[in-house]
Amino acid sequence: MIGTRVRAGCSVEFVNQLSYQPSMFDTDAPDAYLDSLAGVQRDTLSHGAWVDRLSGWVHGSDDILETLLRDVPWRAERRVMYDQNVDVPRLLCWYGAEDVLPHPVLERVRDALNRRYEPELGEPFVTAGMCLYRDGRDSVAWHGDTIGRGAHVDTMVAIVSFGSPRHLHLRPRGGGESLKFPLGHGDLIVMGGTCQRTWEHAIPKTARPVGPRVSVQFRPAGVS
Repeated sequence: MIGTRVRAGCSVEFVNQLSYQPSMFDTDAPDAYLDSLAGVQRDTLSHGAWVDRLSGWVHGSDDILETLLRDVPWRAERRVMYDQNVDVPRLLCWYGAEDVLPHPVLERVRDALNRRYEPELGEPFVTAGMCLYRDGRDSVAWHGDTIGRGAHVDTMVAIVSFGSPRHLHLRPRGGGESLKFPLGHGDLIVMGGTCQRTWEHAIPKTARPVGPRVSVQFRPAGVS
């Protein structure tokens, strides 16, 4: 059981005790390593969007997840929805270009992503946004990362998932059939091309008993 501190305004509160069942296939070692990105599978979507996927890319993920739950200064946020001030159903943290990431393997992850995708993207991934989904009640609604340049130009958002499996749903903006991508422990998914402005994505709530999941989202400068 892991207790995590959350920064919410000027107060400090404890998150409910979070538990995660380690994978019997994971190395559980601090010197986690990465598989080659040569096995990435690309799914071509409509309107110039695409998604790359690689299951189990990061090994030693149990150690990374424990570090993220324990050491990241998670914060709770509130937002105005339907004329009410409500809790955001997940915890958040943002690491800028100059910030040291909370686990050294995440630096290696970003370097590997840049070696693979910077020639295609034309710029590196520099920031790391993080979301903590504490259980099945935490979620993120339909949206695209269109605050900043993502609203006008092609870009990429690379997500590495740690913890209990959840499904990332994607659907075309304006309506259409939705797609569902499972995200498990150490999995990678990259949304590219026009994906942020022509498609939307979400992590729905689930009634299934699930443990904590941390999503680490690598983005270029000016995309959020």
